[in-house]
Amino acid sequence: MKPAVVFLWLLAVAGTPAFGQTGGDGTVTLTGVAGTPTPGRLEATSVAPPSRATVQPTPPLPEAPSTPAPWRLRPLEPAPVSSIRGLSVVSDAVVWVSGTGGKAGRSLNGGKNWQWFNIPGCDSCDFRDIEAFSVDKAIVMAIAEPARIYLTTNGGQSWQQVYYNDTKGMFLDGMDFQNEKEGMAVGDAIGGRFTIIRTIDGGQSWQPLPGPEAAEGEAVFAASGTSIRALPGGGYAFSSGGARSRFFRYRGEKWTVTPTPVLQGGNSTGIFSFAFSNDLHGVAVGGDYLQPQQTRLNCVITNTGGATWNIAAQGPGGYRSAVEFISARDVVATGPSGTDFSGNGGLTWVEISGEGYHAVKKAKKGNTVYLAGSKGKMAVLESSHGDKGTSGSR
Repeated sequence: MKPAVVFLWLLAVAGTPAFGQTGGDGTVTLTGVAGTPTPGRLEATSVAPPSRATVQPTPPLPEAPSTPAPWRLRPLEPAPVSSIRGLSVVSDAVVWVSGTGGKAGRSLNGGKNWQWFNIPGCDSCDFRDIEAFSVDKAIVMAIAEPARIYLTTNGGQSWQQVYYNDTKGMFLDGMDFQNEKEGMAVGDAIGGRFTIIRTIDGGQSWQPLPGPEAAEGEAVFAASGTSIRALPGGGYAFSSGGARSRFFRYRGEKWTVTPTPVLQGGNSTGIFSFAFSNDLHGVAVGGDYLQPQQTRLNCVITNTGGATWNIAAQGPGGYRSAVEFISARDVVATGPSGTDFSGNGGLTWVEISGEGYHAVKKAKKGNTVYLAGSKGKMAVLESSHGDKGTSGSR
């Protein structure tokens, strides 16, 4: 999503919502909210009639947890990159990052030392996402006009351009892979439909796929590369924000779309990231990036694979751009104003640190959790009890 582009629309809001739920039939129940847009269900290319919203008494919030987070952040040496939003962790030792200035980086020893690559012809590229598969293979995605994707199979020594699109309005937001061969990327809408491309040959080539319809002023955020995910049970999903914030799931060559009760209605609001611990349980975070301290409606939870969403009892400490499960129940979220931990699957949160980052990822093969953000900041999540283990050792 392009923050510089301003969309105009009206959103009528009454009261301060604390809890909400979206029904599987498209019905949205938001406590303390009236007039929130409630789009219906979309399958393939057809749109169902708008659903209804109901108002219920607002239940009291539970007391904040008093125990401190069991994790702390250990800073790494800053990178020579203005902003890092692409982060992919192959193992505890092998980490790849990407960011502004056409740069990508690789560490083979857990972030102690780095190799930095300037991808030729991309001095002005903003690589907002990266997917790494080994010490040798990685794919980076440059976002906009032209959108580009590059592949390296020799550890960054050379890069092959495998996708190029200079269509007016083209803006890629993120990508993810089910395995080393199959992947999907999502971009903002062109001609009223979200841009979807996919690969079945490990990123060597990319083909367009008909995307679902987008509402006026609805887009996808390119904050951490995690507004699209390959789901544990198969298929893919992506989230949107802006005028509406919805959850789009792709399975069996069909799109299913569900409204969410997260903060929405402005071009800087919506879901910015989501993650799933299994096929059913997921957490989505976001809020308003122009109000990074605001905690209202910034986290929603599903136990139905995205068919229904509930507002967290107590959300993270502000706008959050990335969220990651580090075990079946433990979750970490980060954003410009800080980093938070939930030990109950996203229901309630406590602060880890006031230091914020753009992205957080756990090792695909391992337990180590890395974070990366603005001004080249990078860090590792560690146990606050003094042992060397990260999330997987709990």
